[in-house]
Amino acid sequence: MALTTAVLDPSRAASADRRDRARLVLGVGFALVAVQVALRAVVAATGELYWDDLILIGRAGTYPLWSADLLLHDHDGHLMPGAFAVAALAGAVAPLQWWPAAVSLVVGQAVASLAVLRVLWLLLGPRRVLWGPLLFYLFTPLTLPAFAWWAAGLNALPLQAALAWVAGDALLLARTGRRRYVLSAIVVTAIALLFFEKSILVPFVAFATVALAYRVDGRPRPVRLAARRGRMLWIGSAALLAGWAACYVGLVESRFGVPDLAMVSGLTHHGLSYGLVPTLLGGPWLWERWNPSPPWATPPMVLVVVGWAAVVAALVWSVRRRRRTGWVWAATLAYVIASLAAMISTRFGAETTYELAQTLRYFADSAVVGAIAAALVLRAPPRRAPTGAAPLVAAICAVAFTVGSLWSTVTFTRSWVDNPTGDYLAAARTALTAHPDVPILDHPVSVWVLLPVTHPHNLLGSVFSALPGRAEITDSVDDLAVLDDSGALVAADLFAVRWVPPGPESGCGYRLSPGTTVVLPLDGPMIELDWTVQLNYLAAGSGQIEAGFPGAAHTRVSVESGPGTVYVRVPGGGTGLQVRSPATGPAVCLGGGPVGVVVPK
Repeated sequence: MALTTAVLDPSRAASADRRDRARLVLGVGFALVAVQVALRAVVAATGELYWDDLILIGRAGTYPLWSADLLLHDHDGHLMPGAFAVAALAGAVAPLQWWPAAVSLVVGQAVASLAVLRVLWLLLGPRRVLWGPLLFYLFTPLTLPAFAWWAAGLNALPLQAALAWVAGDALLLARTGRRRYVLSAIVVTAIALLFFEKSILVPFVAFATVALAYRVDGRPRPVRLAARRGRMLWIGSAALLAGWAACYVGLVESRFGVPDLAMVSGLTHHGLSYGLVPTLLGGPWLWERWNPSPPWATPPMVLVVVGWAAVVAALVWSVRRRRRTGWVWAATLAYVIASLAAMISTRFGAETTYELAQTLRYFADSAVVGAIAAALVLRAPPRRAPTGAAPLVAAICAVAFTVGSLWSTVTFTRSWVDNPTGDYLAAARTALTAHPDVPILDHPVSVWVLLPVTHPHNLLGSVFSALPGRAEITDSVDDLAVLDDSGALVAADLFAVRWVPPGPESGCGYRLSPGTTVVLPLDGPMIELDWTVQLNYLAAGSGQIEAGFPGAAHTRVSVESGPGTVYVRVPGGGTGLQVRSPATGPAVCLGGGPVGVVVPK
């Protein structure tokens, strides 16, 4: 019967064949997305909070959700209110737990992957070649480090989703003229800007996608045509970017600078040769890590050489076999150069190592641009009919790429799980909630969790700000205790760096009367850091005094009537400490004592 129908109505048979082909292409596409999301879920399940994650959680626990101090904070040059909002919500659901972060990463990856499938479908339609660019985006290790690290994923995944979605909306707007795609694209761009300032590139990628699609189709004046058909989108995007740029400039301290030529060439070489290029073949296969730094790619030299050869071969093949694809390569190169320039100009410095460029997270969004570029090349009409060997060659390349990518994922995960933060946080949560009535002096967490360069976000009071039922973390205590490198709460000593010598007044030392200030001299200068002073006192009554370095914030200290000892956190530096008593405060005699850092006994 079906054969009879096909003979009698060939157009109906062709339509049915197209539907079947579309179902097959989409079905395989959705299946590939499902496999990728499942694999990424496994990677996320093995992860743990790390570095900037604790800074986001700490600020979210310190400030109200809708406060400017939280949402508009300049985080190392990033303006990312969306990321802080997600961190606050995750902290409200399960404070200092990894699973809300893991769920947000998996959901974000699923959204980005579906957006990429959508734009590839709009560029290629129901053609099996769609599976090639999709396979590259889904399984390339290029996006893996940015996915596994929550703070990086909160930047990278919204950008990847927006690059693909807005490019798709721009294609649909140019094709149909429906204004709903203008609204959709602008809203998605705005959302992406809430997570990562690099999202300013989203409209430019969308414009390039439409113009290059017209170019490879052989349409006359493709740039002018893309500008005219997407005019409302480009005007709306320009207004959005202008408003966002004004906010960014007003809120964020510029980190941009001009490094020397050696730094530029070194970061460029390491970023491309040891970072980006090997991932095009499923590399890097191997990773190196020195805690507490993140893993970086360490591909074997043969993979680097073959990777560059593959890039050159693909360029030659596309230019010789596909019409009008040169500008596709030029636009892709421009995006990679923009990513390199952003990394180099904001992250260079005396302490910068070239391995920074091999962490791959600065190039993660290039995977979306690469997938779109590959689709545009495949969309271009061939100069000659393909040979019968082409499908076999494509299949072999796909299998080799997938196997290499899966191995790179396995080796990355092995390196990534070497993270002491999870065990430290688990032990610290237990220790801090075991005796909630006993205050603990604020002090830095283990250097294996956060280095001092992150101060003041490395302090207990910041990291554990959202932890319910914990002990009070304060700036003055009667007894010293600290969290050791394992997260256990242990007795502590004050390691003296300088001393306050005995005072001049016999039987009193340094006399502090109500409403006055006394200076406690040190036996040597102290640089500006977080210090702790042991105040030995004899108070005429109970009350409060204040102690601190000149020009720095002073700490309020409670004293009890009679003799006592209190340990006080005093940030700052100088040659002496100021101690003052308010007009209604107690009269206090102060003795000599050490100033230094708190260490486990």
